[in-house]
Amino acid sequence: MTRVILNGCNGHMGRVLTDIISKDPEIEVACGIDPYTGVQNDYPVFTDIASCDVEADVVIDFSNAKAVDALLDYCEKVNLPVVLCTTGLSDEQLARVDETSKKIAILRSANMSLGVNTILDLLKKATEVFAPAGFDVEIVEKHHNQKLDAPSGTAIALADAINEAADGQYTYVYDRHDRRQKRDPKEIGISSVRGGSIVGEHDVIFAGLDEVITIQHTAYSKSIFANGAVSAAKFLAGKPAGMYGMPDVIAAK
Repeated sequence: MTRVILNGCNGHMGRVLTDIISKDPEIEVACGIDPYTGVQNDYPVFTDIASCDVEADVVIDFSNAKAVDALLDYCEKVNLPVVLCTTGLSDEQLARVDETSKKIAILRSANMSLGVNTILDLLKKATEVFAPAGFDVEIVEKHHNQKLDAPSGTAIALADAINEAADGQYTYVYDRHDRRQKRDPKEIGISSVRGGSIVGEHDVIFAGLDEVITIQHTAYSKSIFANGAVSAAKFLAGKPAGMYGMPDVIAAK
């Protein structure tokens, strides 16, 4: 039985995770962490992670960027693996994550879904064909009107997969409204849409001469991210220090 701490347990994703874990005999919630206490939980909830005194095997984090520093402090102190799902981290925080992974096991992913992580692999193969042929690359991501960060962490991960396959030849452009110039062929345009209750849509567009190829992923429910996080937690519990990703989880299935 894997015992998990849910960091951000009373947020939307935390509630989805609580429901999914309650139906899984291989994992249970040891406790939750959330400053908001207006939710009835079947497990103890602490308002900050520093005051947590419950033993567990792994943390699943769906909180916010402001909470990540305290989370890393705690996990390093008690030698606890963490599945880090929060996006919008600063460069300094990302550097801290890398440094902390030398001491504890960290699985960080901008998107926990099986579909997105499969697309990341497909994009690398597509780039090997389309980049030398001069195709322009654009990414359009859409999310609900409550999402704080833009572009999404998934959009950046998609761009990074393409750029890695292209040996880093691309630069990222997030806004063109103040430009009066032609598109640079060595750029990846990343556009964000925020509205309504859109769970998550990502389109990667390879636009060539007289043909356009679009690779699209649409999330209809946040449960796809929660299911991925649960699989990641089961995988990460007991692992030695290091940086892990969803491809490691998929390969272990």
